[in-house]
Formats: sequence, structure tokens, C-alpha cells
Amino acid sequence: MVWSAFPFARVLGFGALCLLAPALAPAQTPAPFGEWQYSAGVVLRPRFEDPLPDWDASVGLAEALLPRYPGSGQLHGQLSPAVDVYYKDIAFLSMGEGLGINLLHDANYRAGVSVGYDLGRDQHNARALQGMGNIGVAAEPKLFGEVVLFPLVLRAALRRGIGGNDGWVGDLSAYSVIAGSSRYALFAGLTASAADQSFQRRFFGVTPLQAERSFHPAFNPGGGLESAGVGTNLLWFCSDHWLVTTEAAAQRLLGDAQRSPLSNDNLQLLWRTSIAYQF
Repeated sequence: MVWSAFPFARVLGFGALCLLAPALAPAQTPAPFGEWQYSAGVVLRPRFEDPLPDWDASVGLAEALLPRYPGSGQLHGQLSPAVDVYYKDIAFLSMGEGLGINLLHDANYRAGVSVGYDLGRDQHNARALQGMGNIGVAAEPKLFGEVVLFPLVLRAALRRGIGGNDGWVGDLSAYSVIAGSSRYALFAGLTASAADQSFQRRFFGVTPLQAERSFHPAFNPGGGLESAGVGTNLLWFCSDHWLVTTEAAAQRLLGDAQRSPLSNDNLQLLWRTSIAYQF
């Protein structure tokens, strides 16, 4: 493997920039990929690019196959922009990570703050949601930290919805470099998420009023483990400027999220591929 030639900073982690392109991406909760998959390899940049460039940027398009809502057994396609911008190892605008800054960073760790988003849930996205009402857009400030025990990376994140879901979600992840060269890199990892009662009630609860309006029984979930899963990221540099990224994940709903009458399928399968131009 020729890791010294691998340009990690160019376009690692591509998310759907749905807020800037509502015509391309219907409003719904961001895809429940493992939290690590939105930033796979970013913390490894200082190991393979010395010195780091002042700026790295990429722009492209992503096509995804996602559940219609958390707990849905129906999949639908979603087209969205893929945009990532990094300033050294200090600041970033990443569609998966949001707008953020690394307050602490070196070749073995980084920790910082960012602001992302949650697009909520539209009751018109699926028949099972009729009568449930909409969940509004929420800004999501996040604290995060990563430690490198090469080739293993450990990551923790805590985010808070302001508006919309109005809840706390914590994520623990571990992923590793499986294979790589100057033209490709393959990552695989595990993740687990826990949510407070406010978040669980919004996405998996059914109030008495909602029960009257829908065909679901009332359900009042508590906080706790929400999901756990596995995933992979494959990055392939087609040329000096073009990159194809493919992500796949399988998430299993747990606890009250699994027991919710809204959860038609507790195994959530996801896939996404993007092509981006690196500047």
C-alpha cells in the first residue's frame, strides 16, 4: 500500500447538502449512516499530507437509496449535491460534518465543535406517517472527538437538536483502514447511538392525539439506545481531480425505537454513491 500518496483531504466524507438544494432532496431526517462515515479518514490527513494544503475543496452529486423515514421498510432514491471544503486541519464545511472547527488537533487526535442540521420528517413521505404531523427542521450543534490508534480510529460525538426533534443524541464509533493505495481506500466500522426521551418521542412516539388521527396505538418511548450498525466507505480516485465514493450501511433499531408502532422494519439498509470534482 502506498499511503504516502493518498490525498485524504480532497473529498473525504460527502453528505447531502439538502438545505441548499430542496428541489433535489426531499425534506427528511438525514440518512442514518454510521456517524463515523460522514468523516471517515479526515483525522488521518496529517499522517499522509505533510504539509497540509491551505485549502481543499470538492463539488459533485450523490445518489442514495434510503428508508423513507427512520423505521420505514420502504426505500426511495435521493439525489443531492456533494460538497466539502477544508482549511488546513483547522476548519471545515462538510455536508456530513457541518460547519465546524477543530479546537484540538495533531496527527493522533482531533476534537472540536460543529453545527449541522436535521431536516425533520414530512408526514406525506409515507402512508404510515399520515396523521402524525411534521417534524420541523432543527439546527444541531455538535461536540466531537477522535483518537487514532492506527489503523483504528475511535470517535465520539454528542449533538443537540434546536427546534424540530429538540433532543440529544450521542454516538460512539470505531472504524479502521482495511486496504488502500494511491488510488483507493477502503474503511469499515461499527457505530452505536443513544437518544434522550425528547428525540425518541418525536421520531418514534405516538401521542394520544396522533393515535386519533392515524391508525397507530399511542406509544410513549423513553430514552436509551436507539440503534447500532456496521458500514463501509470506499474511495476511488479515478484521476487527479475526480473521485467516486460509495458508502453502505446496515443499522439495527434497538430499544423503544425498535418497539415503536412506526417501525415497520428494524433493519435499516442504506447505500450512497457520489462523484465529485476536486479543486
